Amino acid sequence: MHKHFAKRMLGVNPSAIDELLALGADPTIISFGGGYPDASLFPKKQLNQIFHDIINDPSGSTMQYAPSDGLPELRQEIANLMKEDGTTCEADDVLILQGSQQGIDFASRMLINPGDTLITEDPTFLGALLAFNPNQPNYAAIPMDDYGMRMDVLETVLKSNSNCKMIYTIPDFQNPTGVTMSLERRKKLMLLANSYDVIILEDTPYRHIRFEGKSLPTLKSLDTQNRVIHLGSFSKILVPGLRIGWAVAERSIIKKMGLLKVAADTQTSTLNMAATNIFLKRYDLGNHITKLRKAYLTKKELMLEQIKKHFPENVQITNPSGGLFTWVTFDKKFDTSEFMKKIALPEARVAYVPGGSFFPVKEQKNHARINFSSQPEDVICKGISALGQSLRNYEKRNTS
Repeated sequence: MHKHFAKRMLGVNPSAIDELLALGADPTIISFGGGYPDASLFPKKQLNQIFHDIINDPSGSTMQYAPSDGLPELRQEIANLMKEDGTTCEADDVLILQGSQQGIDFASRMLINPGDTLITEDPTFLGALLAFNPNQPNYAAIPMDDYGMRMDVLETVLKSNSNCKMIYTIPDFQNPTGVTMSLERRKKLMLLANSYDVIILEDTPYRHIRFEGKSLPTLKSLDTQNRVIHLGSFSKILVPGLRIGWAVAERSIIKKMGLLKVAADTQTSTLNMAATNIFLKRYDLGNHITKLRKAYLTKKELMLEQIKKHFPENVQITNPSGGLFTWVTFDKKFDTSEFMKKIALPEARVAYVPGGSFFPVKEQKNHARINFSSQPEDVICKGISALGQSLRNYEKRNTS
């Protein structure tokens, strides 16, 4: 059957995401793998009432088709949220998506031809690479430090590549590292994008989950030439099962993405859009986010404390000021994928995400992404202790 597939399918391969979802559903495994929020914090009572009201609405309007760009009321609510966050936009600048992942897919299909240079952070979000790969780009991966993407390397890449089409970045609590791009680098990134006429795809699913420090401006708010496509999501701040995300961009871009939306799925679920809209109107989202921030800060501090206590001393970890992950770096010869398959899963019954698949050009196998948001505090302690014991046993066997 392979002869029938289009060439773009060469870039569509099994991913770690499928494996992570399977591990997350296995009750015998303690999974620190997926980007799961804490399910105990979902606003279940409010959503139960909302869906009851929607389904019992005599008009039945919320069970009908809706405009392909999304319910006008919800687009206005999102525009209001963006304004509150310092980014000016109108409802007509907003496209409702089936999660922000759909926006990554649309932006890539809209902009990238085979062979075009697509710039990402190194490492970057695995789900973005899955969306990019079918469009057959040439990746330019920009290394990161504690302040985000290195602008000196980015400038060198832009100077030497005439066909750079898009820069993909997660500036707030980056997935997988948890690093936040500094204000200085945000401004420099915008200057470089303007100078070299490159579109920026700004992915911000974790932006509102800041539990330490001062919020930094979005790249979209610094955009003076309408070259930023901003993606947002309710998956981390409400519930992921609603699959409600959004894109904000210059209107000609939004219209093109809207055409791809019609081709892909016609529209996002009317029920879920209506439920999200009612939640935003009826309840205090800011108060709910405050609860998330407090809970995730406690979990992050506990996880880092447990890692420092139980892991070998040469292990390095990031200390994010928001988001859902910490990034763990081992000795260069250590292979986190092999270790998880052969030891962590069968012995410790613990899963994480091996780091190699986050690198678009050259795999670095000595890293792992560990989620601190999803598991209860006692399970964090149990899982990290078990994983740490397996790591120490492995270290002893290989140094004796």
